[in-house]
Amino acid sequence: MPVAIITGASKGLGRALAEALAARGWDLVLDARTPEVLQETASGLRDTHGTRVTAVPGDVTDAGHRAELVAAAWKLGGVDLLVSNASALGAEPLLRLESLPLEGLRRALEVNVVAALALVQEALTLLRAARTGAVVTVSSDAAAEAYETWGGYGASKAALDHLAAVLGEEEPGLRVWAVDPGDMATDLYAAAVPDDDDPRPAPASVVPAFLRLLDERPASGRYGAPALLEGRR
Repeated sequence: MPVAIITGASKGLGRALAEALAARGWDLVLDARTPEVLQETASGLRDTHGTRVTAVPGDVTDAGHRAELVAAAWKLGGVDLLVSNASALGAEPLLRLESLPLEGLRRALEVNVVAALALVQEALTLLRAARTGAVVTVSSDAAAEAYETWGGYGASKAALDHLAAVLGEEEPGLRVWAVDPGDMATDLYAAAVPDDDDPRPAPASVVPAFLRLLDERPASGRYGAPALLEGRR
């Protein structure tokens, strides 16, 4: 069975992706910072789908934790897919740049950019060995559009997009997709803009866009989930 590492997988989009892949028979290595919630997610997937699911709680900015994730995947057979979904906002709620704590910006860059690249580096040998190795980095429309208060987070996701684009050029044997999932009802968005109570789609509603990438394996690049769901690229 193929093996995927998914970061930020205890809830939201990460959990929805894990559910969809487990339903397809994938074995999984899941990361999140809250052990109890992560273990509950992993147990539910094992019980429902019968696949092998390894929960590895920790912080993706920690080198030892990243090594644990890749070692766990190796025990399951390798790494066919790496999904960098774990994200940090930099401030909760979001703030204008004039007030953004620099330590918060550093945290967003460490989680969203540095740790994502470091995990790719850790897993690269196994990804190259996979028949259909792929990397997915979860982006944001804030990486491409200027929204008030989203400057720090958007800058980190823009940097991640560029790293993904260069990785796709440097690793032609892999598929490297940066995916903007669009608006979703997640804890991350609620923390970013707590006063916004407008209804938003559930994370599971965009999962078919990610599955389309895995099924069709288009060229490495940046994709928007709404376009993929409409049948466009």
